[in-house]
Amino acid sequence: MTTASPPRPGRRRGYTEREESTYRRRMVRGAVFHTSRQVHEDLTIVVKRFPVRHEPRDGDRAFVLVHGIGVSSRYYQPLAAELARHGAVYLVDLPGYGAAPDPRRDVTIADHAGVLASVLRRAGLQNAVLLGHSWGSQVVSMLARDHPEVSDRIVLMAPTLEPRARTFWRATADLLRDGLREPPVVTGIALTDYLLRCGVPYLMRQVPYMLADRIEDRIPALTARVLIVNGDRDPIVSGTWAHRLSTLSGRVEFRAVRGPHVIMHTDPVMIAEHIRGWLEQ
Repeated sequence: MTTASPPRPGRRRGYTEREESTYRRRMVRGAVFHTSRQVHEDLTIVVKRFPVRHEPRDGDRAFVLVHGIGVSSRYYQPLAAELARHGAVYLVDLPGYGAAPDPRRDVTIADHAGVLASVLRRAGLQNAVLLGHSWGSQVVSMLARDHPEVSDRIVLMAPTLEPRARTFWRATADLLRDGLREPPVVTGIALTDYLLRCGVPYLMRQVPYMLADRIEDRIPALTARVLIVNGDRDPIVSGTWAHRLSTLSGRVEFRAVRGPHVIMHTDPVMIAEHIRGWLEQ
């Protein structure tokens, strides 16, 4: 039986590595997942791994799911359980989010993308499908631009704010509007993640990076094929903006689906089917 990696000298509790064997195995929607904590230089990330729910086959692809700002991988779990029917799934809590400790320094979008690249290399994942939701789309698109060898397919769901909405108060107002459209469980996850797990101080340090980022400048440079998916009742990311992003490159496909901002939680089966169908094209 393997044991946890020894604590690194001088690190506070929560900043040491822990292997899967040191966490209790959990289950969601009939799918088992295993948790680990990894340290990449001075940044800590938590990974939940869902093994594929059938005997491995040639052509199976892994999926790596990246959450939005302030929240954690928890809202991805229903979709992860569905995608595990088609391949192994990895959920991440990026540094400072969810179960990953506050790094106590500024962490840029490029820093998050760099840590994610290290996670992919450590797991030995080649051409995993990278999924980003909201701010996570910014992280995934930067990873795909800066490390094009990691994947040939990425999915951007509700792909962040359009230029006219990139102000703190406009973004906050749109977030509150979306809260009225989401199921209560999604609102509960968001509130506890924002206030208790991420925390307001760290969240406020991250927001300026989100508002200043221009995902539209990266999409034309991506070599991977891209699927953009957006909810028809999303007050944060308009369908017009999401569709416009899809016109910036011939390698991008756009799909509008029913739902508000957190579309992968409100209808995970539908989203999994869209992704599976796109991968088969």
